[in-house]
Amino acid sequence: MSHSLQLFSTPEAPVSTPSAEVTALAARPTIIARQANVIYPAADKPVHALHDIDLTIRQGEFVSLIGPSGCGKTTLLRVIADLEPITSGQVLVNDVTPSEARQAGAYGYVFQAPALFPWRTVLANVMLPLQIQGRLPAEAEETAREQLARVGLSGFEGKYPWQLSGGMQQRVSIARALGFKPKILMMDEPFGALDEITRDHLNQQLQELWRAEQRTVVFVTHSIAEAVYLSTRIVVMSPRPGRIVRVIESTLPTERTLALRDSPEFMQLAHEVREALAEGHHE
Repeated sequence: MSHSLQLFSTPEAPVSTPSAEVTALAARPTIIARQANVIYPAADKPVHALHDIDLTIRQGEFVSLIGPSGCGKTTLLRVIADLEPITSGQVLVNDVTPSEARQAGAYGYVFQAPALFPWRTVLANVMLPLQIQGRLPAEAEETAREQLARVGLSGFEGKYPWQLSGGMQQRVSIARALGFKPKILMMDEPFGALDEITRDHLNQQLQELWRAEQRTVVFVTHSIAEAVYLSTRIVVMSPRPGRIVRVIESTLPTERTLALRDSPEFMQLAHEVREALAEGHHE
């Protein structure tokens, strides 16, 4: 089965060049966290999941969160998406609270597992959030078909999730997240359970999708290569309590292919990330 995402563009809107409007907005902060802490109560002693997180993510950036298991990457993602409350500090999304941003439809969220309803067809799964929003049936179906085409799943609308490969199921999740055209795409290790070849293909196509549409993406991963390949910035986190050890700016070109992973520039960035991860363990 094919694992490629398909992108559509017109001569007036080439995928390789962001529009002047997007470029002008790129400096605007979309997500701001200041001294954000998350502490979970426990029987013996509280668990400090996030400690004094300070982070600004600007419109159109692709930011990866990387760190060891249990360091709070997913917690931080969920805080931004209003799926977890903070204990102290402040988080703003588009200058409002995460709750207000969620209610305004700012987010699309892709979970580690596809989280599709097995009794609904591919089309019906993608239509679901649109129906919840109150879209008319014809409008919801048209949008769902457009998004499925965008991720290369035209012709699979009538299939059920169990009839698809893991990579295809995850692409259905991406189509569903993109259906209501969110400005911010939150992705929690979406390719972690896939085989390496499928993961490589989807990394490449996700990078092209981001480059074409310039959405703000916050991406959780355990993979150094994945973080380096996809990101404009890489946020390295320490073991619990989760802190930001270092934020690494990518020096790679905006347009990337998988062959770039063999370049000295890619290897140098990967080395910096690896060093930052080791530094976090030793602090």
